[in-house]
Amino acid sequence: MNVPEIFESMEYGPAPESSAEAMAWIDGHKGKFGQYINGQWTKPAKTFDSRNPATGDVLAKVSQANAKDVDAAVSAARKAQKKWASLPGHERAKVLYAIARLVQKQSRLFSVLESLDNGKPIRESRDIDVPLVVRHFYYHAGMAQLQDAELPDREALGVCGQIIPWNFPLLMLAWKVAPALAMGNTVVLKPAEYTSLTALLFADLAREAGVPPGVLNIVTGDGAMGEMLVTHSDIDKIAFTGSTAVGRRIRQATAGSGKALTLELGGKSPYIVFDDADIDSAIEGLVDAIWFNQGQVCCAGSRLLVQEGIAETFYARLRARMDKLRLGDPLDKCIDVGAVVDPVQLETITSLVNSSGGEVYHAATPLPEAGCYYPPTLITGLEPADRLMQEEIFGPVLVGTTFRTPEEAVQLANNTRYGLAATVWSENVNLALDIAPKLAAGVVWVNATNLFDAAAGFGGVRESGFGREGGWEGLLAYTRPKGGNAKPLKPITANPAPKEVATADLDRTAKLYVGGKQARPDGGYSQAIWSPKGKLLGHAGLANRKDVRNAVEAAAGAAKWSNTTGHLRAQILYYMGENLSARADEFAHRLKDMTGTTASKVEAEVSASIQRLFTYAAWADKFDGAAKSVPLRGIALAMNDPVGVIGAMAPDDAPLLGLVSLIGPAMALGNRLIVAASEPYPLSATDFYQVLDTSDVPAGVVNILTGNHAEIAKPLAGHLNVDAVWSFSSSDLSAMIEAESAGNLKRTWVNNGRARDWSSTQGEGRGFLSAATEVRTIWVPYGEG
Repeated sequence: MNVPEIFESMEYGPAPESSAEAMAWIDGHKGKFGQYINGQWTKPAKTFDSRNPATGDVLAKVSQANAKDVDAAVSAARKAQKKWASLPGHERAKVLYAIARLVQKQSRLFSVLESLDNGKPIRESRDIDVPLVVRHFYYHAGMAQLQDAELPDREALGVCGQIIPWNFPLLMLAWKVAPALAMGNTVVLKPAEYTSLTALLFADLAREAGVPPGVLNIVTGDGAMGEMLVTHSDIDKIAFTGSTAVGRRIRQATAGSGKALTLELGGKSPYIVFDDADIDSAIEGLVDAIWFNQGQVCCAGSRLLVQEGIAETFYARLRARMDKLRLGDPLDKCIDVGAVVDPVQLETITSLVNSSGGEVYHAATPLPEAGCYYPPTLITGLEPADRLMQEEIFGPVLVGTTFRTPEEAVQLANNTRYGLAATVWSENVNLALDIAPKLAAGVVWVNATNLFDAAAGFGGVRESGFGREGGWEGLLAYTRPKGGNAKPLKPITANPAPKEVATADLDRTAKLYVGGKQARPDGGYSQAIWSPKGKLLGHAGLANRKDVRNAVEAAAGAAKWSNTTGHLRAQILYYMGENLSARADEFAHRLKDMTGTTASKVEAEVSASIQRLFTYAAWADKFDGAAKSVPLRGIALAMNDPVGVIGAMAPDDAPLLGLVSLIGPAMALGNRLIVAASEPYPLSATDFYQVLDTSDVPAGVVNILTGNHAEIAKPLAGHLNVDAVWSFSSSDLSAMIEAESAGNLKRTWVNNGRARDWSSTQGEGRGFLSAATEVRTIWVPYGEG
């Protein structure tokens, strides 16, 4: 067919991209690749095939790393890290800038190699993946340039182990490598076994860009090799993108190791279409949401929720659009949907669809005879609890259901264990911006989908993981406060019972504080609290698993607190400071009796506690989000949302100040809290009940338990309705909390047995505010075409 005939028929003609340059690069390595360690290629050893999923042809042979290779890579990264981090930010910025320029210069080579190795259409790798890679390195070159001035109190973590998936091999590399190098870390990166080639090409480019030996190391292999990286004793941070199941295992494997951890995991993202939406635009957006990259996208809009009144029309138009999608050779620039990454993944998709109920519609589009292809598919008529409405398929399969009201749409959208992304389509901006903050998702797109940028944080909540990639918030994952908390924390034990008991005039038994009321401990047990001189100060209840459950239920029931204004929360925190001030002498006396410290020290602790409440009252309406500068006609709003329900182990060495230092930021930013009081000195916390009662704190917002920290922490960390756990106990509960948290992959903030000076800046500030918030990015494009 010639060009005039194509214009006459308006049929697509093939527009193949040459693979010659990519194959020449592979041939330049003789078709075999070793590991990239300390700026050099190792000799290829035991290898596995890297295949083109569109044809099944072997592209190259890639080496399987072993323990010796991993040790060598980590050792090289460790040796290079201090020198790399000590460079002025400008020097690192120059290297990242050089990487960005070289990727631009070799953009065609990268895009062709990515499509050959992964199976995605060349239009996507050329027009989306590679430009975003360039953008990330440019953006983070700027971050390196500004680090000394804008992040003077933070420093690099050290050696970062990074594990990336096969769906966006090069882009995920950029998301992780760029911020890590910008902040002075060194990297050992493991690409996916299926798709290692663009990472290996990047290694060649890194040498040209002047990345010093050891700063970037790339080791290839299967999951066993990834496990070696995760468990390596000389890694300071693990960054993982992949399945929720593997993320859960990584959380358990790193528990108690002190490694920083970020997880960007699976999703079952809702795509909500209201009856006032521009239907044709919503359908085009849906094509990008679910059939982009063959649906192999963690944030794919794989769960369609369409308002009942337009459902029949919407489905009809959608099926017609599906029939026009073109499948075929990923190097054909006219192809819409390429090949699934591997026969194993193709079999998984096929099996899931074949076992489904509902009405299955496959697009009436021809499939290539060879290769890993699956047709665009729509399944309707499923119940919300159906397996395919809940489980990630990770293929070109869309499941759909209907809703009647906005409230029902939110309920259906949030009826999942995931929380990565969501899309809202409506011409009513008031409705869209009302719905967006109600969705359990780290990213929400309004009248658009799959928008990404280096300036806008990306990441999930719930079982979609924790941590953010991109923006200023993404740098928190690759830095830590300077100096750290190097001093080991010694366990503090309660004062022992004396041989001769000096009793108080009137017996006093402090209860637990749950749901705004004092409650007897479920187990019926209490412990005696003695002064250092042997005086019986009273008894405190010993909370058990059921008390934890009751406290979590009370906190869940106080969800309206998260929707209150910062101004209201500030007023209540000010009241708490005022009421504590009125009883300052009483609290100082209690602290002196329990701890035996001097009058001046306990008075200073009470004074600091009052000031801390005022500090967080001040922050309650001032810890702002940001409008991100993204390169499109639109705005990306980074909103600081509350985490939700937080469980916390208060420090033992600052019974009042430590308690207030956890309650303050959690309350200020709209969270509800279950806090375990100082284990040896709990009576300051039980006295604090009255401050809460007289300060208009709503029932359930703050719940205080007393007793053994380990017995309280375990059910808190394992509870599926708790969103985060903090631990500053003098008993090192870090490993247990992190392991138990893997159930729903909640956030954790633990001390790893290290001390913190609660009376200094270590005891307050932005670190606490960040721990008390989730950053939600809401994208709102605008314009008339």
